[in-house]
Amino acid sequence: MARTSSLVPSRAMLAHPGRYHNKEKRKPLLKFTKRGNLELMTPASRSLKFVRTFLNLSLILLALSMSGAVWAKGRPKASARPSARAARGGRSSARESRGRNAREERTARGRDNRRLSAREQRAARREERNSRRETARERRNDARRDTRHMSRRERLLESRRQAAERRREIEEARRRAELARLAAIARQRAADQALRDEAHANIANDSTVGEDMDVRRAAVEALGDHAGTVVVMNPSSGRVYTVVNQEWAIRKGFKPCSTIKLITGVAGLCDRVIDPQQTINVSDGNANIDLTDSLAYSNNGYFQSVGGRVGFEHMMQTARELGLGERTGINYANEYQGRLPVFKTGYAVNHMCSHGDDIEVTPIQLASLVSAIANGGDLLVPHLPRTPEEDIQFHKQTRRKVKVSEDILRRMVPGMIGAVNYGTARLAYDPRQTIAGKTGTCIGQGSWLGLFTSFAPVSNPQLAVVVITRGSGERGRVAAGIAGKIYRALSGRFGTPANMPIANAPVPVPHPRISGRAAAAISDEEQGDEEDTNGDAATTSTTTTTGATTGATTGAQATPRNQGGTVQRVLMPVQSRPNQTPASPQRSTVIPAPTTQPESRPRRVQP
Repeated sequence: MARTSSLVPSRAMLAHPGRYHNKEKRKPLLKFTKRGNLELMTPASRSLKFVRTFLNLSLILLALSMSGAVWAKGRPKASARPSARAARGGRSSARESRGRNAREERTARGRDNRRLSAREQRAARREERNSRRETARERRNDARRDTRHMSRRERLLESRRQAAERRREIEEARRRAELARLAAIARQRAADQALRDEAHANIANDSTVGEDMDVRRAAVEALGDHAGTVVVMNPSSGRVYTVVNQEWAIRKGFKPCSTIKLITGVAGLCDRVIDPQQTINVSDGNANIDLTDSLAYSNNGYFQSVGGRVGFEHMMQTARELGLGERTGINYANEYQGRLPVFKTGYAVNHMCSHGDDIEVTPIQLASLVSAIANGGDLLVPHLPRTPEEDIQFHKQTRRKVKVSEDILRRMVPGMIGAVNYGTARLAYDPRQTIAGKTGTCIGQGSWLGLFTSFAPVSNPQLAVVVITRGSGERGRVAAGIAGKIYRALSGRFGTPANMPIANAPVPVPHPRISGRAAAAISDEEQGDEEDTNGDAATTSTTTTTGATTGATTGAQATPRNQGGTVQRVLMPVQSRPNQTPASPQRSTVIPAPTTQPESRPRRVQP
């Protein structure tokens, strides 16, 4: 067989091309083309074929990557995977919401940047940089303008501008304050009018069968346009003369306010915690005050100190003994029994003993209480004879004899007389008879309360008058003024007989032991009354007679108050907590009489 050229295939090679291979790489030397021709494979042709194949594959991969990027850019962003709380059906927290919003904002900003070309991105950065520079330049100019020296004209204009701005701000603040004040006054007047309407409606529905019409007429005229109730009864027999606004007097409870100090005083005397002749420091200064002046000026600190030493249990025992927390037995339907707290401790006991916190009493209960003090300890059953037969057969009914000595009850009377003669109940003063009473002023049942419980004449008690009023302008002295009108109107019928000398009265008329300035400084109730003095009615004038010189000697005439047209305050102040002795279970401790200069405050005694 002849040797063939490597470039020209032989006849044998053409006949059997698959048998001839390259001995080194074991690859065929011949290859059929697409047209069916046999082509000789050289090393150069094989390398060119490999390069061509590699380029084709590279172009295909590049095209696929570019198409994928374009498709991903145009596709909307998939929602984030819900949180575990959202999967449970709950709402995402505020922190998760803020984080998700921040991520979406950053993603949107990055998407916007990717959409912009490189030139647009550079322009945006340049614009942002220029804006920051402009802001900094304006700040420097403002600072330079503020610090540079202004001319006289510029200073004048600037001062005028600032003064005008201040005037506008002040006028706007005044306008807003005036609008708020007028709105508060309108609301308070509406509330007061609602109370008056309710009281007048109740009075119109009262059953007057069996009442003493002369006494009722005097009580209704004295009450006037005030929203309140009046109870008038005989403290010696329990006979009820009239009950004005029977719904409030019998079926509604009120906070006793400072009238609870009568219970506190009796409890302190029973436990020998206080002595009526003893003084105790109750103020920030060096003023000393005894039991008589404490009742007359209604001093809170004194009775808080006494109540803290008496203790809660004995206070409640004394209150129940004097008729609180139970029905009086009056022959009216649906009598309310009142309410006493179940438990108190610490300073709450002190405050309860001066303000009557969490205690509710009815006016008929207060009338029964003051009647027991007047008659020496008989807790009577109030009764109204409704028929002539009942009137003829009427007799005194005593529920029980209180377990308090008559001497202790008598020691409370001088302070009650002092309240009328020179203390908080001066408007009830009547020069023709001696009146003993106790005022009360506080916020309860949603409004201001004014209470006054009293009896007269002290030498021979014939009337027990209890007045309770409600409203923004009502105080204890207002209730005392109403009771004073009743006493003066009925003095000819129930007053002190002309042939009974006042010197024979069992209780001497007390006189104040401290000055008026010191009394005003230590009288919390008087301070609250003085703040609302403007706009109140003047004191009612008393009927003068030839023998009415006793009032001048006692100096009990009340100073007329301003009758101006100013609007009263409608905001209810919150009383601050004084530093007083907390409640203690000890009962037999006697307050030591001060032998040296007393301290500025009573110290707390831990139980």
